[in-house]
Amino acid sequence: MFLSNRAKFYGLLEGGAKIFGPSLVGEGSIIGEGVVLGYPIRKKILSLKELSLGAYDAISDGCKIGKSCIIRSNTVIYEGAELGDSVETGHGVLIREKTVIGDGTRIGTYSVIDGNVKIGANNNIQTGVYLPPGTQIGSGIFIGPYVTITNDRYPPSPKVSGVVIEDGVAVGSRAVLIAGIRIGRRAVIGAGAVVTKDVPPDTVVIGVPARIIMSRSDYDKKQQEYLLSE
Repeated sequence: MFLSNRAKFYGLLEGGAKIFGPSLVGEGSIIGEGVVLGYPIRKKILSLKELSLGAYDAISDGCKIGKSCIIRSNTVIYEGAELGDSVETGHGVLIREKTVIGDGTRIGTYSVIDGNVKIGANNNIQTGVYLPPGTQIGSGIFIGPYVTITNDRYPPSPKVSGVVIEDGVAVGSRAVLIAGIRIGRRAVIGAGAVVTKDVPPDTVVIGVPARIIMSRSDYDKKQQEYLLSE
């Protein structure tokens, strides 16, 4: 275990964690076995003349973890990341630098949240999701297992074109969202869809490439019928 003398820690350590720099862990938060908080960015590590945990600590700007969070085992959170209150991660989650995550959001096991990602409150992001730099996600959103979002239309190129997902959207398992598109409020993306262009609010799209098949209100009716069926 390594706990920086610059860190402010008010939670519970399960053991074996490493906390670098002036990281802040709020009251009632649980930090799991093997978690790393405040991991330095690549540029800083490459500049080091001495390789040691103390050197990592000295160069880290730390991260911020709100109150009543659960950061499960082997999660790595880079310096500059900020998590709100009651955020949960699964096991083995990676959250890169300058990412901001709102209150009550859950990040599933083995998901990767790359740098400069903005995530709102009360989202359910499930296992194995990939969110690249530039992604912007609203609140009250469901993202199913192994969804992939991209940020480069003509890879490899230096131009980042982030995907925007508005409030109340649901994205089915293994869907792929192509760089630069906007998913409108309360839209639904079907499982396995490849979304290549903007999706209007309150619509449902499926297929490769994705196409509109119904309204969100029709989808909600079908969902209710399904829930009430035997």
